[in-house]
Amino acid sequence: MTHPDLLIVGAGPAGLALATALARQGTRSLLLEQQPLAAIEHPEEDGRDIALTHRSRGILESLGIWQRLPQQEIAPLVEARVSNGGSPLVLPFDARGDGHEALGWLVPNHRLREAAHAAAIDSAGVELRTGVRVTALERDANQATLRLEAGAALHAPLVVAADSRHSTLRRMAGIGAQMHDFGRTAIVCRVGHERAHEGVALECFRYGNTLALLPMAGQVSSAVVTLDSDRASEWLALADTEFAARIERQSEGRLGAITVAGRRHSYPLVGVYAHRFASDRFALVGDAAVGMHPVTAHGYNFGLYGVETLARELAAARSAARPLAAALQAYASEHRRATLPIYLGTNAIVTLFTDDRAPARLLRGAVLRVARRLPPLRTLITRQLTGAGRA
Repeated sequence: MTHPDLLIVGAGPAGLALATALARQGTRSLLLEQQPLAAIEHPEEDGRDIALTHRSRGILESLGIWQRLPQQEIAPLVEARVSNGGSPLVLPFDARGDGHEALGWLVPNHRLREAAHAAAIDSAGVELRTGVRVTALERDANQATLRLEAGAALHAPLVVAADSRHSTLRRMAGIGAQMHDFGRTAIVCRVGHERAHEGVALECFRYGNTLALLPMAGQVSSAVVTLDSDRASEWLALADTEFAARIERQSEGRLGAITVAGRRHSYPLVGVYAHRFASDRFALVGDAAVGMHPVTAHGYNFGLYGVETLARELAAARSAARPLAAALQAYASEHRRATLPIYLGTNAIVTLFTDDRAPARLLRGAVLRVARRLPPLRTLITRQLTGAGRA
């Protein structure tokens, strides 16, 4: 592609979705990715499962990505139940009372990446170059320039960074980020179980670690254990039988006998919020803009919301002959309104519900009791989970 309309750095699911969305408006994108092509075409199973809201599903359908997902691997999330420590009190979230069949849907991350890649390369006006490393970003009044390790220079009116929460391009653009290192690690593993999960997710804020059991297709769940990082090696070294036994004990046998059904993977937990989402001829999307703690399941959903907003604002500016800077400012303002309260709220929840000191334990129980007695509050949270609480 000789003269692309924009350059996107990072061919993860957010970058690929943005290229697809812009192609549908007639905008030509050149995607640059450091990984080899095989890693983008056929990503390995990484243990992560993505919870998608109703709004996100609508965006994926409009881009032709949802239709490319293996339908047998999409699992509806009908209800979520939150518990604290050893208390029998459970805080339920159920979308059916608000007219929805499910809170959302769970999809394996590698399947989502496969589908996003397939949709992008089938879109006229999208070119993907892999094995490419960007070494410099330059901008002037007329264009943005990316310089590559191989020595080439690429030019376009706009550069978009979609290169992870530890974005190199964000730093090159002189944009800082608020980083919240939780000092914790998530260990994820597929488990089989004796009883059907019935589409119910269990979020157990235990003392010492947190356990989430997310319902996957079939009689399988994704077990997500989050704990202080200095204890992660112990959990990773467990034999499968002992790991399964711990999950069974911590879930109090709600799903019956547990067996390990996949490899264990571990990920450090770091939240990231960019100081700005846009600057001169430059924008951030996906985790490069907002990298969430997974407990409220908003990570990729925020990425898709940003893609939708940025594509819409660029199209509106083009049709009205407005300056590019105005479109980028409109995108940044709306995306901040949509994400900042939930980012801050998520961090506050995680900080409280992973604090095992006596005062925090009392407050944790009080928060759940109050939330259980306030149906409007649960409805508000449910609407955020479904994506119905759209900003």
